[in-house]
Amino acid sequence: MRFEVSKVLDAIEARLTTDPALARAVVDLSEIVRYADLDGGRPASMLRLGLVIDALGRHVAEENVPVYAVVPRGLLSDADLTSNERMVVRRWADDGVVEVVPQVDDRVFEVAELLGLPVLTRGRGEQFQDRRPWVAEPGRLLAAVPGAGGPVLVAQVGRGEVPAVGEPSPMGRKLLSRVWGCPESTCTAYGSGGDPDSPFADMRKTTSPVSQPPPALRSGVPTCPRHGARLRDAGPRPAVEVLSVRIDGVVRRRFVVSTENPVVVGRAPEGGGVMLGQWLNDDARKWISRGHVRLALRSGELSAQDVSTNGTGIRPNGSFDDDQRITLNRDETRALGPTDVVELYANVYVGRARLWNSGGVTQPHSVMAEAPTMAIRKFER
Repeated sequence: MRFEVSKVLDAIEARLTTDPALARAVVDLSEIVRYADLDGGRPASMLRLGLVIDALGRHVAEENVPVYAVVPRGLLSDADLTSNERMVVRRWADDGVVEVVPQVDDRVFEVAELLGLPVLTRGRGEQFQDRRPWVAEPGRLLAAVPGAGGPVLVAQVGRGEVPAVGEPSPMGRKLLSRVWGCPESTCTAYGSGGDPDSPFADMRKTTSPVSQPPPALRSGVPTCPRHGARLRDAGPRPAVEVLSVRIDGVVRRRFVVSTENPVVVGRAPEGGGVMLGQWLNDDARKWISRGHVRLALRSGELSAQDVSTNGTGIRPNGSFDDDQRITLNRDETRALGPTDVVELYANVYVGRARLWNSGGVTQPHSVMAEAPTMAIRKFER
């Protein structure tokens, strides 16, 4: 069973991010792990985070939905978690896939405000309503509750509105336009990775400037949420575009292209990139090259370069009129308009994430697929 639980925690880890461009909701991990009514199990369990992530995927009808988890430092030594779970949370903290803070306070709501995201919580945020009036807006606070087919998200206000793609607040945009540095050199979010001559330097992970989380504001001053230190403005942040892959009407995943990092999309790109092979039918797998199209961002302009064997299609303004379709041949590059869609094969598309109104899948793949059955007992109503 320990092996199965570890596989589930690995699957959950793949859905965690502190990247403002990718996160779809914010959670307080110390709250989520104590939702005992979701599985009828022990007082605290990390697997409940997987149940809530699955509920979010069903709510937005999208595969591979990532969440931004805030973790109070005390959870790293919480005796209600197993030793393996505590070890995993510490690893997540060290790798920067979750944000660790001394105390949660209103950090979850601060992140949600700066990034324009919903909060998955059973609390109503009344204590923060004076300074964060948006908590009373429909769909901004979503509670995970037991449902017949697994946990469901219920809006604290409104009728269960689907969370929109996150749009930062004016202050959020200002903070996210800069790169920040923490005086603690080993800080995974805003540090440089510490002493390069350290024997552990190669093992230490640091967050790319492109995907740094939003700083905390303390008396209006950008501050490291983990260390409480004033952050140094290290210059302008590279521009980004958030893209998504839509295959057979289903949004399979989101990814980020920045001025610093072009991204290759294909069946199985060498050296990293966005791999589509697991979602393709046999014909599409034969047609689409291992590395098919290279997406780059320069001077605010997103471009597509064909690097395939069979060519790449461009659908101007998302038009499905074949007379308007443009074919790029090997090494040809074209700038993409705001609503242009890249076509790798029939029903295999890449476009800006905001183009798709729906994720298009009623039962997204579950991160709990490998969970031991006794750890996720059905909730009987």
